[in-house]
Amino acid sequence: MSARPDRRRNAAEAIFADEIGIQFGVYGEFRLWSAYQPIFAPQGRTLQAVAVEALIEPRRAARPVATPVFFDSVPASDRLFVETMCRMLHLGNYRNIGVDGLSLFFNYNPLINDHLGRALAEIRVMTRHLGDFGLEPAMLVCEITEQAADNQVLTRLVREMKRDGIRIAIDDFGTGHSTEERIGLLSPDIVKIDGAWFAEFCRHAAAERFFRPLVSMLHDHGAKVLVEGIEQATHLRVALDGGVDLLQGFHLARPALAGTIFNEEPMSVDALLGIDNKVVPLHQRR
Repeated sequence: MSARPDRRRNAAEAIFADEIGIQFGVYGEFRLWSAYQPIFAPQGRTLQAVAVEALIEPRRAARPVATPVFFDSVPASDRLFVETMCRMLHLGNYRNIGVDGLSLFFNYNPLINDHLGRALAEIRVMTRHLGDFGLEPAMLVCEITEQAADNQVLTRLVREMKRDGIRIAIDDFGTGHSTEERIGLLSPDIVKIDGAWFAEFCRHAAAERFFRPLVSMLHDHGAKVLVEGIEQATHLRVALDGGVDLLQGFHLARPALAGTIFNEEPMSVDALLGIDNKVVPLHQRR
């Protein structure tokens, strides 16, 4: 069965639940499942999960499909429908994480949501029904992806979400259109440092020395700083030494499907850095 492009379809009608109440979406031959990747905040010498980023895991014939492969297969006329369905899935499956109080990050592509009236209506409907999912507006973080967009439309959408209490994040900072200019335009609550850019940055010997001023600049803009793509101990060390507020990446935790047991226990920074607890790190010696 192939998907028939039709802007009038109701995304809610494409969402179903399995035998234990986990919601999934149906789009043509694909089944779409919510996965959540933990986001951590440093607390002393531990990291504590404080949020999750909602991601979609597409499957075809019960086998996972790479997310970019799936989204590249969606015709332009259906992309708003699919993005709306994904967001509804993530909201509906939030309770299935099994942990109270976590903030929920969700992606928002400004190229897909470029019709001001329709996008504003969707935001208002979403905000009105958050209580049905056990969420409050302040628990949501809308990640504006790095694509080009009509600045007037984007500014109006961000203003509307902020007015409703939803926080704003600039995604993939350091690449594409996620620049200091966009930060000045949107005044985000959070800036996410692009993981690939950060990994390349960490290869330089003086990474720590040059990263801290960047974090300070973003703090001066009133934004918290989240580094994504933490995939090895070196990335974690540079991020922590730089004074970032939030961390995300495979070295800390991988995305897990809704309904998977969520580990709430704080994680030891020393263990993640590969440091023996009996040895005082060099930067702590006096």
